[in-house]
Order: sequence, then C-alpha cells, then structure tokens
Amino acid sequence: MDKDHFYYSTHPDVESAPITWEYTLLGHNFVFTSDNGVFSKHRVDYGSRVLLDNFDFTAVPDGKFLDMGTGYGPIGLALAKLQPNRTVDMVDVNEIALALAKQNAAANQISNVQIFASNVYSNIKDSYAAIVTNPPVRAGKKVVDAMISGALAHLKPAGTLTVVLQKKQGAPSAKKLMTNLFGNCEIVKRDKGYYILRSVKE
Repeated sequence: MDKDHFYYSTHPDVESAPITWEYTLLGHNFVFTSDNGVFSKHRVDYGSRVLLDNFDFTAVPDGKFLDMGTGYGPIGLALAKLQPNRTVDMVDVNEIALALAKQNAAANQISNVQIFASNVYSNIKDSYAAIVTNPPVRAGKKVVDAMISGALAHLKPAGTLTVVLQKKQGAPSAKKLMTNLFGNCEIVKRDKGYYILRSVKE
C-alpha cells in the first residue's frame, strides 16, 4: 500500500521501515534516509529535481532561504550545500519528516540549516530571500494555496517564491494565484507535466 497520502499530518500512523540510499543533486552526492509516512520515500521525486535544476541563485537577494514542506529534506539540503554562506530554514508539519531531515543534514555534514515544525507559516517569523516549495498536493488545495499566499508576507523585497506543481494538480490555478498576489508569475520551466513557477516580490 502506498502510504504517501498520510504524509501531511503531525504523527503519520505508519510502521517504521527506514531505508538509506544515495542520490546526486546539483552535482553533489547525498545520502538520504527516508521512511514510511513521508513523501517520495524511495527517491527524490521528479518535481523536486526539476525545481532544483531550475532554481536561479543569481536572481535572489542576500538572506535566508525557506524550504516550505521540506519532507526528509532533499530540496533544502541541496540548496544549503550549494549556498554554504546562507542559512536555509526547513519546515514541515510531519514529525517523522523533520526527524529524518535532521538526520540527513547530519549525515551529509550540512550545518547551515534550521529544521523545525511549522504548520504552513504558523511558526515562521523571519523574512527570506527565497521561499521554495514542492507543496503537498494530497493535503488539498487549501493547504497548497496557503503555502503560496503566505509567502508574500515572509519575503524580502526582490525575494522570490519558486513552486513546483504538475499541470493536472493545479499549476494553472497556482499561477493565477501567484500573479494576483505578486503582480507577476513566470513559468520558468515545463517538464513532463511539471511547471516551475516563480514570482518576485517587487
């Protein structure tokens, strides 16, 4: 049974069966441990990879990054590895995911991260140079929209919001929401039905 759909909860009711595997992201080799109750247990999902491959580091101001809905951490840890002089905050509602993200940060000797629980932006106090999210589509449109709409208040001027969504899972409506919020939204990349959407806080 696919237990992915339990991942957007504080305590997923699953039997632990951790696995450890290696993966290359942005030219760096990582070792990840994942488990039941988290999204995309067996591999870094395609949407996260497309987001990372199309993230524009040159377009963001100085400051911290936020990985909203980090899961076991592949996006946030890859960004932190490439930007050792920045702090990357990695948040999730799922305690299994957060424990794994902390374990994976340690396993990959990545110290410029802060990993903590937050239900969308409930525990977010800072302003960020960039917010990235591969939102939990199965948690419903309300959660996805909240991850997008809440970003505006937590971005620095010229900060960017980068979102990956499949067309069939709401990318066009997300683009409309981002355009309404920010006054702009670019489709950075289309790849196998995945859209990378980016808005800039002007």
